[in-house]
Amino acid sequence: MTLKVVFRPVARAEFDGATLWYEDRQPGLGIQFVAEIDHAVDLASKYPDRYPVKHKEIRCISARRFPYSIFYTVESQQIVVLAVFHARRDPTVWQTRA
Repeated sequence: MTLKVVFRPVARAEFDGATLWYEDRQPGLGIQFVAEIDHAVDLASKYPDRYPVKHKEIRCISARRFPYSIFYTVESQQIVVLAVFHARRDPTVWQTRA
């Protein structure tokens, strides 16, 4: 069963900002970034319990091609994306979003 996906506003802003950053670096790279993140989010929605818990009840799936991870919680038949987070950022930022 595929769960509904809801992005918190801060996670959507991170996603959109990273997309623009990649697109500014190389035309088309932003589109590739979106496809990779969408693929990871799709996997999380299909198999929400497959990915490891990283903090409290927050799970994580990593993008394959880009240094980003998607942090999410499973809440009543949906996943809530808390962060689309670059690997070099301070993890305490996303940990406070639970």
